Amino acid sequence: MRFSANVSILFKEAPLLERFGRAAAAGFSAVEFWWPGHEAELGAVERAVRDAGLDVALFNFDAGDMAAGDRGLVSDPERQHLFTENVPVALDLARALGCKRMNVLMGHEIPGMDREEQLALARENVRFAAQKAEAANVTVMVEGVNTFENGPYLLYTTEQAVEFVERVGRENVRVQHDFYHMQRMEGNLVANLREHFDHIGHVQIADSPGRGEPGTGEIHYPFVLGELERLGYDGYVGLEYNPTTGSTEESFGWLPKELRGRDVAVSDLGL
Repeated sequence: MRFSANVSILFKEAPLLERFGRAAAAGFSAVEFWWPGHEAELGAVERAVRDAGLDVALFNFDAGDMAAGDRGLVSDPERQHLFTENVPVALDLARALGCKRMNVLMGHEIPGMDREEQLALARENVRFAAQKAEAANVTVMVEGVNTFENGPYLLYTTEQAVEFVERVGRENVRVQHDFYHMQRMEGNLVANLREHFDHIGHVQIADSPGRGEPGTGEIHYPFVLGELERLGYDGYVGLEYNPTTGSTEESFGWLPKELRGRDVAVSDLGL
């Protein structure tokens, strides 16, 4: 399997545009990130990625002001236009970066609005994005997220995310499966992975309950990642965690530097 460093949550010691170089210097050949347009000019992001010689495994469509608590636009009738306006802009960036996977955040339940109406609106907007993404050979991801830290998020279990994807009904819409979020919400990680593996298009990891690097919490990642490997997952595993160490670089002790930029076997990791 291959690992990608999420520079929206890692290397926060530096401004966003400097994090790409930090990731490359740490040995990574690929990165991922949340929508960068709230922190940097998109052309500057493209240049920073190219200057660092990195691949982009995935990035998010605009989800609103994440720092202020937003977690998506697609289910909000008052703000869905912001998402649909972002889609062509984001896809242009994906083409420029050669990125083939993009993630859509669902947003929060809206008081007074029927949940199924929200989900129907979200499906409509994800379907729109998927139709536009098809021409760029981009797969659109949909993610379940824990409600402890993220408020009343619409999709918060693996089963809900899978059902949503099935009802969207597009071949290029799949589940982004974050083991940290799903450990917080449902546990039973390997059984759910086995049941829903065919719907999974991208994986992210952090340990639970603190969202630190693997080895700092309760998830037995040698077993979880070993099962992912056994099932034949050949995509990236995104590192989307908050380092518990003094610097981001120190948090990679479980992943030897010589293994960070290439395909590796789980048995070779320092877990």
